[in-house]
Amino acid sequence: MRDYQKETDSRVSFLRDVLKKSGATGFVFGNSGGKDSALVGVLCKMATEKTLGLVLPCMGTSNKDCADALAVASLFQMESRVIDLTETNAEFIAAISQEANLTEASLINIAPRLRMAALYAVAASGNRLVVGTDNRSEIYTGYFTKWGDGAYDVNPIADLTVTEVYEFLTFLGAPEFLFHKAPSAGLFEGQTDEMEMGVTYRAIDAYITSGYADDADRLIIERHHDRSEHKRRMPLLYSNTAL
Repeated sequence: MRDYQKETDSRVSFLRDVLKKSGATGFVFGNSGGKDSALVGVLCKMATEKTLGLVLPCMGTSNKDCADALAVASLFQMESRVIDLTETNAEFIAAISQEANLTEASLINIAPRLRMAALYAVAASGNRLVVGTDNRSEIYTGYFTKWGDGAYDVNPIADLTVTEVYEFLTFLGAPEFLFHKAPSAGLFEGQTDEMEMGVTYRAIDAYITSGYADDADRLIIERHHDRSEHKRRMPLLYSNTAL
């Protein structure tokens, strides 16, 4: 197990250095009421008092998620604001649907991209940086929305598996409800990450850290990883200059 006191000190120092070098005055992150956003919020708050968590209800967001997000913000004394994107999401879908037959995949990815647009608008208006909340397990399997929750200026937990996120939260004294919620991206009502991926985070973490997985889990994990490679690289750019 990691030394989470050292991990805390190192990540807080990293975030402060990012602020200093960027000239920004604070951070903004999407507070979903889940484990990853809670950890990110706490680390950012330790780095600077100018940390703002945006609660962004949209398609797939439950009232409980919003309540949990506000509870985390209150417990760790983080500034919080609520911006309801539900109607905006519906109007956006209606407008696009007039000219295109939207697939299920395109529909569920609209909400994460609207949330990120809101985060960047608020960040730019307050000279803040947008902080990402994707963990190592999500990044490896590509379980994030390209240009949605996968877009940010800095991410202090990108090297932590889901297992390590929970360990870190335990060290920080996070509320018990965070440990009993099924991980969910809030893409649609009742959605859970593991149900959608067809594999547990326990299996994913074991594979990432040790290379071990049974045959069925290995096939699923490797398939997710291979298909999502495009999400982990910068856009392809044409160049006529020999490299």
